[in-house]
Amino acid sequence: MARILSIDYGRKRSGVAVTDPLQLIAGGLATVSTHELFDWLKSYTLKEEVERIVMGEPRQPNGQPSENLERVMQFVNRWRKAMPHIPIELYDERFTSVLAHQAMLDGGLRKKARQDKALVDQISATIILEDYLQSKSRKS
Repeated sequence: MARILSIDYGRKRSGVAVTDPLQLIAGGLATVSTHELFDWLKSYTLKEEVERIVMGEPRQPNGQPSENLERVMQFVNRWRKAMPHIPIELYDERFTSVLAHQAMLDGGLRKKARQDKALVDQISATIILEDYLQSKSRKS
């Protein structure tokens, strides 16, 4: 099996998480400057076998699209044109940042570590990926 990658896409930086090759465990991989993300992903997929990419779909709590959705869709469309052999799909990311901060609190991280936005982005990407894997297993 190949890995599944997830992305918490942000205006300045994006968190990336990945599964193990058996797709059992999700873990934070990196936080990448968003303007470097496309090339970073291309490079990563040349080194590692990636089955698909799950991109957080930014929505407001009421389900309406957030302001970042347009940027996300531009990235998704660019990826689909350049790398059609690795599918990319959107997955609801509402509340992942809140859950990431809660996970940091529950994990006992000090205030300074909790203020590390790069770490929050990675944890958010991991939560997106964990939710995706759980939804996939429920469908099976």
